[in-house]
Amino acid sequence: MAGHQVKSFNPSSHDPDRALQAWAILIGMAQRRESTTYELLSEKMFHRPAAGVLARILGHVAFFCEDRGLPPLTAIVVNKGTGIPGSSIPIDLSEVSELREKVYREDWYDILPPSPEELAAAYSNHI
Repeated sequence: MAGHQVKSFNPSSHDPDRALQAWAILIGMAQRRESTTYELLSEKMFHRPAAGVLARILGHVAFFCEDRGLPPLTAIVVNKGTGIPGSSIPIDLSEVSELREKVYREDWYDILPPSPEELAAAYSNHI
């Protein structure tokens, strides 16, 4: 297999690629019944706090889940101060605890991860 390069995420990665990265991080957290803040997630993804860059990326994940009838995986990403998801995440905030439990109970490792193209299509269908 000489000559094959490993692909990695970089600052110029497109939103659908970053959405797949977020998916991978979040399903691991969901299986461990963890939640995270936007700041900590951005540090995992970008190796630094990256305020304001996650809305569109997580939108891809949120709309994919919505379109496929999956629990909203993005419900486990919360604001540091409030402990609830941001207002741009398409969930009913009055049901956030119940939705988070659904995320934790889902067998995410049994679901074939979406492709960047599927994530982009879900996002564009809602925007």
